[in-house]
Amino acid sequence: MNNTTQEQILHLIHQEVIPAIGCTEPVAVALAAAKATEVLGCKPEKITVFLSANILKNAMGVGIPGTGMTGLPIAIALGSLIGKSAYGLEVLRDLSDEALNAGKEMINQKMIRIVLKEQVDKLYIEVICTAGDQESQVIITREHTHIAYISKNGEVILDELTHQPEQPAGTADNDTLKLSYAMVYDFAMHMPLDKIRFILKTAELNKAASEASLNGNYGHTVSKTVAGYFGRKYMGDSVFTHMLITTAAACDARMDGAMIPVMSNSGSGNQGIAATLPVVSFAQDTDCSEEQLIRALMLSHLMVIYIKQSLGRLSALCGCVVAATGASCGITYLMGGNETQISYAIKNMIGNITGMICDGAKPSCAMKVSSGVSTAMLSAMMAMENKVVTSVEGIIDEDVDRSIRNLTSIGSTGMETTDKLVLEIMTGKSS
Repeated sequence: MNNTTQEQILHLIHQEVIPAIGCTEPVAVALAAAKATEVLGCKPEKITVFLSANILKNAMGVGIPGTGMTGLPIAIALGSLIGKSAYGLEVLRDLSDEALNAGKEMINQKMIRIVLKEQVDKLYIEVICTAGDQESQVIITREHTHIAYISKNGEVILDELTHQPEQPAGTADNDTLKLSYAMVYDFAMHMPLDKIRFILKTAELNKAASEASLNGNYGHTVSKTVAGYFGRKYMGDSVFTHMLITTAAACDARMDGAMIPVMSNSGSGNQGIAATLPVVSFAQDTDCSEEQLIRALMLSHLMVIYIKQSLGRLSALCGCVVAATGASCGITYLMGGNETQISYAIKNMIGNITGMICDGAKPSCAMKVSSGVSTAMLSAMMAMENKVVTSVEGIIDEDVDRSIRNLTSIGSTGMETTDKLVLEIMTGKSS
């Protein structure tokens, strides 16, 4: 691998693995509201928000950090009141009791209107703020922090919807650098440690979130169920249950709206959690070296980025399938697996939990993450015994990259009707 490709991959990882507070979909909407308010230059009297179906689906039932509330209205209100666009996905970190009360008052006064927008990118957020005769408009699309359009009083300030900016020299994004399994493996295994040691920050931040969660009672307390009486009685106390507890804990807290930052991957905090914590927990319990942990985490996170390149930011496929596939690669490596065995783990994952639907971000995501961790461990163990789902079975191909493309085709294209039906069910339920 040449130096240019190495630097492109490093840029991509720094771009995709970033801190976030709260579920990234409502936080991204808050970010757009914050930017639109900044452009407006005063407190909005009315905020109209147009959202793609996938953003709406993922933002309806999830806790908003520090509020004790769920859903989009409070996220939009707080984004306009105390949000700072410079904070990115930590846009709501300056939350106060005073701001929360003001946000509730905005909702009570019906200052916020949310509309589903059809035939747009799956990740699409449009916020229009008005005050008197002043109006601002901000559009985020393609990525959770990518502000593509800004205008004030009809005057266009930024327009990347029709005019794509040139890429700076030496950089790359998902459209210009196409990864492969061989490239991911080579990078994770052979890059000098000093150049990839930064990935330990994912372990530090997500482990802190897990530990903070265990000090409270969040969501469905999936982690505490596994760690509790029935969990110990029927599942025991093992490397495997430690992985479940550690990973589910961070997800419990995040989906319930805890004001706890996590390291996200490809725009999803849960993907960041699930790509990190099973690997960290396994490494700790098996006394792996720091180098092994660094390379395992890099392998896991870069594999998630690779799969998401063809799956897309948002889809009908649950992100834990993707993140757990990365974790299974990292775990297989820590077990002593070679390049071929790690590819077996990927095929085993695809042959097992492909098709798990995403029905929005919510507290029960901790259960889905736990299912992903369980499958990651089983897939790794099978791979170490050279057992693999073969190319005559289902969607698995002899080539691991084609197997991944088969998975992402199902998630991005094949399940589109499922996605629409899920949203219809979610929005059609009686309150």
